[in-house]
Amino acid sequence: MDRNELEQQIFEMIAQIYNKDVEELSTETSFKQDLGGASVLMVGLVSEIENELDVMVQLQDAAGCDTIGDLIDVVEEEM
Repeated sequence: MDRNELEQQIFEMIAQIYNKDVEELSTETSFKQDLGGASVLMVGLVSEIENELDVMVQLQDAAGCDTIGDLIDVVEEEM
């Protein structure tokens, strides 16, 4: 899977979990400022990433991400 495919899949997961339109999201979107940063939603997102992409991501690593781009970097490193 290339970076663009990975970005698109993660955007779609985030849009679903955070109840946003995919068009509203970019790699610069901030979890805290733009998405509200609810930790329970991050738990759901990590679970979805693990299930859909078969990648183990530590919750603390994901929660430490400021932007969607940071999270994509973390997921890409684990692939």
